[in-house]
Amino acid sequence: MPVESAPRRRVLTALAVCSAIAALVLLVAPLIGSSSASLPRALAGISPDREVLFELRLPRVILAMIAGACLSLAGALFQALLRDALATPYTLGVSSGSALGAVCSILLGFRLALPFPVHWLGAIIGAALVLGLVLHLGSEGARMSSFTLLLAGVTINSICLALILFLHSFATLMQSFSITRWLMGGIDPVDLKTLASLLAVVVPVAGFVLWKAREWNLLAVGEEWAESRGVDVQWLLRFGYLAGSLLTGLVTAFTGPIGFVGLIVPHALRMRFGADHRLLLPCSLLLGAAFLAICDTVARTVLAPAEIPVGVLTALLGGPFFIWLLRSRRRSLWL
Repeated sequence: MPVESAPRRRVLTALAVCSAIAALVLLVAPLIGSSSASLPRALAGISPDREVLFELRLPRVILAMIAGACLSLAGALFQALLRDALATPYTLGVSSGSALGAVCSILLGFRLALPFPVHWLGAIIGAALVLGLVLHLGSEGARMSSFTLLLAGVTINSICLALILFLHSFATLMQSFSITRWLMGGIDPVDLKTLASLLAVVVPVAGFVLWKAREWNLLAVGEEWAESRGVDVQWLLRFGYLAGSLLTGLVTAFTGPIGFVGLIVPHALRMRFGADHRLLLPCSLLLGAAFLAICDTVARTVLAPAEIPVGVLTALLGGPFFIWLLRSRRRSLWL
């Protein structure tokens, strides 16, 4: 069945509410922490409030919101691409390639004069290699189908995870700690220049994904349906996979794998607003940003001064949600 379009007034209201929630989280989350910090003192440049708010908490919250927005948007995109509500940003293997690249860089212990941690570079290289490999394996001559893309992604994902376990067995104690900590997924403060560089890539890619919302609606119904309405399905499949993988790979390079964000947020919004991607995609982006920032705020404060890796927290939230989703799908098949 074709995707039912959401009324314009409903779309505007939903976008306004989601934008307000994201803005509220951006304003409030930096003020919450294990130690008190005064906003007036920080604005006046008084230490340590200025450093705590503007150099530690605010960059961390912004990175969490960028990561949450990318993962949630990529999740909604892959669910349309594969026509499966259980698809996540990690389904097609790019995040496991990113993780493998990071693990390799940690084990090799490069001593490069880079202005950023070397495992970021390794993660990006790993994601790029897997991206090209899945595209090659998922293509049947000049054509590509969502089914072959899914099979290729799942296969490469399994191979990369096996290689990570194999390489981890050779790690020293310190290397093992670094690998385990990175694979848990976590948000750490980064400088504003790094955030600006990340946004320079993420914003145009996300904007183009949102611009193609009508085509995602058609593709979510079926490839034949989309082709009959003038959509270049082959180009759209390749672009969708590249865009979603780029968003996922970049975020994974900075934060490590953070699971379930791309499953929880899009599916919750789909149940509330329906499957029209003209509403689902921007709302996923906004609420995904707010969701991960809230999770990270809880992770760094609930056991302060210790911190819970945010990837562990999202897994604790997402695991029960995933089980509930599977049971719901099973009941719907029997009805």
